Amino acid sequence: MSETATGTRAGRILWVDDEVDLLRPHLMLLRSEGYHVDAIMNGQDALELLGSRTYDLVLLDEQMPGLRGIEVLDRLRRSSPRLPVVMVTKSEEDSTMHEAIGRRADDYIVKPTSPRQVLSVVTRLLAGPALRHEHIARDFSRRFGELREACSTARSWTEWSSLYSEMIDWDLALEEAQETGLRDILDTIVADLRRGFCDFVAESYGDWVHEGGEEGPTLSVDVLRRMFQPVLSEDPAALFIVMDCMRLGQWRAIVPLLSELFEIEEELYSSILPTATPYARNALFSGLFPDELAELRPDWWERGDEIGYNSFEDELFQRHVNELVGGVLPTHYEKIFSAAEGQAMLGRLDGYLSSPSATALVFGFVDLLTHGRSESRLIWEMAPDTSALRSLTVTWFQRSAAFRALKVAAQRGVRVLLTTDHGSLHCHRPATVYAKRDATSNLRYKFGDDLRVENPGAVFRTSDADELRLPPGGLKRTYVLCREDYFFVYPTKLREYQNRYRDSFLHGGISPDEMIMPAALLTPR
Repeated sequence: MSETATGTRAGRILWVDDEVDLLRPHLMLLRSEGYHVDAIMNGQDALELLGSRTYDLVLLDEQMPGLRGIEVLDRLRRSSPRLPVVMVTKSEEDSTMHEAIGRRADDYIVKPTSPRQVLSVVTRLLAGPALRHEHIARDFSRRFGELREACSTARSWTEWSSLYSEMIDWDLALEEAQETGLRDILDTIVADLRRGFCDFVAESYGDWVHEGGEEGPTLSVDVLRRMFQPVLSEDPAALFIVMDCMRLGQWRAIVPLLSELFEIEEELYSSILPTATPYARNALFSGLFPDELAELRPDWWERGDEIGYNSFEDELFQRHVNELVGGVLPTHYEKIFSAAEGQAMLGRLDGYLSSPSATALVFGFVDLLTHGRSESRLIWEMAPDTSALRSLTVTWFQRSAAFRALKVAAQRGVRVLLTTDHGSLHCHRPATVYAKRDATSNLRYKFGDDLRVENPGAVFRTSDADELRLPPGGLKRTYVLCREDYFFVYPTKLREYQNRYRDSFLHGGISPDEMIMPAALLTPR
């Protein structure tokens, strides 16, 4: 590789064209920009040359004596599948273009073409990634100080959620650019953001759940009313999908897969506390806070079995949908945890969407992956950090029943509200808690009598259930939720819990990763 005057890495180009004498201006411009260009007049000689030399890009004429350009392309794709190839042809027929693209040409140029047009295509394919990475690094370096300042001045939900959203976008962009050092710098800003956000939530949450108001966020209880009710009022059939325990970054990573099928309108809402399935997902389906739900169905809560709290989502969904439409609308509800359950659901989905109804689908894979990481060394090794967990989520989604269900909805012209109930947080710091046997077992929140935490700064603590809109407890009942990246350990099992759960992805506490959630309205294109 050589270097151009601007410092961009140039490359070796092979131009295959039987009219090579007419390309002198094109060759001169490419060479002046630092590219090494070899020109050859037929496909057979080109294949022999490619077998003995290494090139970074091939410009390939489609119409040549002997082997046609398409035939050369076919052979190149078998021998050098990743070598960029640009087809150059005199034909403006769509069939020629479609054939070239179908055979995996990287670009397509119609003659006559100017030297600048060829240079533009070559630069995009060879220098484009490096140029994009350079711009991303420069833009982030310029923005870094402003982001740090914004973490110290944010005062409203809108400011905090917008700031966190931007952090996610920077994380994705820097990951794509392979800017490891800058991502480490971003992590330090995110740590500042978590600290400030936790202070903000501790001060504001009671107002949100009791008064709402313009300064507060859309909460779990508001999502269906704000975003699903308009769809129900306008469309005969609607689909509601919940991806259990999906972080905002995981959602943003799968958006490109969906953007070809749907127009996407994303909003950010706040999960209620605790950011755990028994509370947050019931709030989504019912439109009720836990204290309201306990009053409506006390038999569900008196058992004290958190695992069973989500056994009635179908009933809650039916009740809430009827409230939203002001009448009776048939509903369907399915919870999918396995490939077999997904396949069975897909067999029924077309029928659900073919008649007036509201359908809800809950997919549990991301939650299973997140929890399974703490229990399985294999998953731990496959997902050592946030980036790897996000990548595994995308890989699963591409082949999932969730994606296929969305394709069915797109084909039928059915609008979809897609969201998650809460996120998760990569936890690193233990917080020792002193608790009696009555305390709940979650590692990010605990309810129990006379709970004490060795480091009070690690938690949000209250003795007033109403501050969290939880069902009333006893006089000694205490509610503690971990802030930032802390997780609970018991003094009697200190080393065991530290070794087992440090570096785990957990949820239930207070952090932007667990609370700032996407809700996206998907309208088929």
